[in-house]
Amino acid sequence: MASTVWKGHLTFGLVSFPVKLFTAARSDSISFNQLHKSDNSRIKQVIYCQAEDKPVPRSEIVKGYEYEKDRYVVVEDEEIKKMAPATARIMEILEFVKTTEVDPIYFESSFYMAPDDAGEKPYALLYDTLKRTGYVGVAKIAMHNREHIVIFRPGNFGLMMHTMYFAHEVRKVEEFRTDTSLVKDQEVKLAEMLVQSLAAPFEPEKYKDTYRENLKALIDAKIKGQEVVTPPHAEPAKVIDIMEALKQSLAIAKKPPASVEVLEAEAPKQKTAGKKKSARG
Repeated sequence: MASTVWKGHLTFGLVSFPVKLFTAARSDSISFNQLHKSDNSRIKQVIYCQAEDKPVPRSEIVKGYEYEKDRYVVVEDEEIKKMAPATARIMEILEFVKTTEVDPIYFESSFYMAPDDAGEKPYALLYDTLKRTGYVGVAKIAMHNREHIVIFRPGNFGLMMHTMYFAHEVRKVEEFRTDTSLVKDQEVKLAEMLVQSLAAPFEPEKYKDTYRENLKALIDAKIKGQEVVTPPHAEPAKVIDIMEALKQSLAIAKKPPASVEVLEAEAPKQKTAGKKKSARG
């Protein structure tokens, strides 16, 4: 298992038990080094002091906070550690909320939460209780030099923890609106049929990073001195008639549900019924 990123106690009312956190996921991308174009030698970043006009070693670097333009107050690492709140060692459960009430936009990073020595029974109790009730816990924890609001929930085999963005960190776009009056009932029905035709169980392992695989193929070909094969690029189709586009999409879908012809046959009836209602009105 990955190395522990945090150890402490989780408090649940008057119950307290030791837990530890492990990083659950991380990005996996291909990285490149910067080279000097003329001789392919690697470029090193140099820390430079503008006031003395010379490079400085990392041992002479300290942290500073700019409180006014070009004016700084120096803060030592030990001073920062001493300011850590109680949540640096104790994760306090603040409340429990329903899973459906948590908007995924607030999720930041994911962690596995495992019981530490002598914490197995209360850990199992909390895990089972959350699974039965459909609630998730909201707690506070301090790590990586900042305090986080976190959500912890029951996973398949144990508790998962997600650090959350604070409300002020989530951008509010007030002018963003969706005008559903622009779409017609027939278009919605066709779109629902298309969704159903593409419906499948969620299996994350079947999704691959094609861009990363293409980059690896490019690098392997250049190492071996082979010709680089560029993958084909598809141009998106220009949608002029959305109804026609939906019909064509359904025609080539893997699992077309109900017949499109049946839906089209119902359209004149609905129009006639709508006219009769208007006449009565």
